[in-house]
Amino acid sequence: MNRSEFQALSEIRVQEARKLLDGDCFHGAYYLLGYAVEFAFKSCIAKQTKRYDFPDKNLASSVYTHDLSKLLKASGLEQRFQNDTKKNATLELNWAIVKDWSEQKRYVTGINKQEAIDFHSAVLSNPDGVLTWLQKRW
Repeated sequence: MNRSEFQALSEIRVQEARKLLDGDCFHGAYYLLGYAVEFAFKSCIAKQTKRYDFPDKNLASSVYTHDLSKLLKASGLEQRFQNDTKKNATLELNWAIVKDWSEQKRYVTGINKQEAIDFHSAVLSNPDGVLTWLQKRW
């Protein structure tokens, strides 16, 4: 996978999630939006990779995860993100909503409409959504 493929997958997952949300399929929308954020982080990580460089072992093993907080650290954007959240309470709140997403959410049956809408907003609101923030840096 390369950076542009991660970007494309992120955008595809957003489109799919919107269709699911519009169709009252809240579980799927929530789940796919989390992957959109994950792929955006992985695009930012790929941006750090220099052509022909052998990957650092610690970085390589740390990025094969679905944990968004770990991906933030691996992306090299953690300090910048912390600085921006200190200045932007909405971005900070949106991260609080998004950071606990997990691929294990596929097993959760209790995601309601409001939770899915709130997650969608936390991911995509402009200019304070987590994915919106990442897209400016990927």
